Amino acid sequence: MNHASPQLSAPTRSFTQLLSSTRRGARLARLLGVTELRSWGAPPHLTERAEAVVAELAANAVFHGRVPGRCFRLTLVLDASSGRLRVEVSDARGDLHPQIATGAAGADALRLGGRGLTLVTALADHWDCVPYPPSGKTVRAVLSAPAAEA
Repeated sequence: MNHASPQLSAPTRSFTQLLSSTRRGARLARLLGVTELRSWGAPPHLTERAEAVVAELAANAVFHGRVPGRCFRLTLVLDASSGRLRVEVSDARGDLHPQIATGAAGADALRLGGRGLTLVTALADHWDCVPYPPSGKTVRAVLSAPAAEA
């Protein structure tokens, strides 16, 4: 009567929230994301990186993806067993796709904007942009915790 009991893997957690396409909405996305990750017990290093990624993607949704009267959506999906976090920010502007700013050092070097996706590239394992029906887009970034933290 000795039966092997199945091993339960850590659950996949998810969080989705619609937020106003305002600076306040972008700030709230960052705060809600961090609060949710901490409540799930996500590793601190992963939470810190995710905070910056959420902040950048939410700011981009507000400043570049805003359509008057339309919100943006933040989604977090944490697979605790693999230590992988997917951050998704969807907005209503499917006609504008994110691009990493490139340019020679010079006059552009002193610009205040245009470096957000470079930061996302540095912090995330990878990111991409996919259509979000009917007319929007979703920017997704995947972050992994080091094996020792997962």
